[in-house]
Amino acid sequence: MSNERLLEHIDRMQAAAQTAFDLTAGMSEAQFLGDIRTQLAVTMSLVLVGEAAARISAIEPGFPQSHPEIPWTRIKGMRNLIVHDYYKAELPVIWQTARTALPDLVTQLENIRHWRIQGE
Repeated sequence: MSNERLLEHIDRMQAAAQTAFDLTAGMSEAQFLGDIRTQLAVTMSLVLVGEAAARISAIEPGFPQSHPEIPWTRIKGMRNLIVHDYYKAELPVIWQTARTALPDLVTQLENIRHWRIQGE
């Protein structure tokens, strides 16, 4: 995969993760659980994060191995659950992911992006 294409997928992951976090800003978990629009928007954002991760893994399999700080398998697993078995997705887990895991993911992706731009 070209460096430019890889950065594009990293940027997509980062933007979708940031969107999911931003959509839940200022909300309590109870508000999230009662707001179907936000639930759908956040889950779609998580699908986009997982899709970009899957594309990176498929096209450049060594990249996830060289960045074990990113939970690639869990990201792709959540995407698969949402896409293929949405009604089994647990909204409290999606809430927790959006509020606690995604800020770290955004930071990790930013660090990887800058590392890649500087030429590894």
